[in-house]
Amino acid sequence: MVSRIGLVALHVFKENVRDRVLYAIAAFAVILVAASILIGQITAGQDVKIIKDLGLATIELAGLLITVFIGVGLVAREIERRSIYGVLSKPLPRWEFIIGKYFGLVLTVFVNIAAMTVAFYLVLAWLGWISPENVRASWVRPATDPQLLIAIVLIAAEMALLTAVSLFFSTFSSSTLLSVCLTVGLFIAGLLSQDLRHFGDIVDVSAVVAMVVAGVGWVIPAFSAFDVKGSVVSGVPVPVGYVVETVAYAVVYASAALVGAVTVFSRREFT
Repeated sequence: MVSRIGLVALHVFKENVRDRVLYAIAAFAVILVAASILIGQITAGQDVKIIKDLGLATIELAGLLITVFIGVGLVAREIERRSIYGVLSKPLPRWEFIIGKYFGLVLTVFVNIAAMTVAFYLVLAWLGWISPENVRASWVRPATDPQLLIAIVLIAAEMALLTAVSLFFSTFSSSTLLSVCLTVGLFIAGLLSQDLRHFGDIVDVSAVVAMVVAGVGWVIPAFSAFDVKGSVVSGVPVPVGYVVETVAYAVVYASAALVGAVTVFSRREFT
């Protein structure tokens, strides 16, 4: 069982590495990091903060693009190419196929995040090396601050959760465009989950509407909880307990989404 899931995951990873979308995203990330260095030079003494902000945002955005534009097509692409019939004819249970697809894309996302993290720290190390002592002394945290890894770990957990969500949408929809819209829409709503949960306190609406909106805010994945970039860059400590709880939340919610994906895909008829 484990070997079959691993083979599916490895196949997905290799296929994604050959996908031109990854090269476009990587080029975009390089350009954005380079732009952050140029922008950072405008404000003396604040360049490291700007580079950290833009660097972390770039890593998250690149992970988001990979997840959305590749993840939603993991199953839909098989259906469109009709290669799904060949897969289903093999002694491979449908649930193993879905789980393998998931781990293959998660591996792709994690490898890209790791590569961008290395490049990110190299840029920061170079900046720390060329900056005068008085400039380094004005920084809230050192250029190669290990605390940045906390934000990156939560970004990785966020993308693992979003991958499960995108895979769920791709199992019941044969339209890649619809799956993309649903995934992006849910991600945006998840960024506003805290506001939705307290909608009645923010907007003057009836109790019923406030309750319904608050319920939606509690049901959808709280992607806002993974955003600690501002705190880390500003030197505000992020409790270890919070990181553990947030990662655990991602694991539980992603597991639920995968169960839903397996259930839908197992009952789906292909004609």
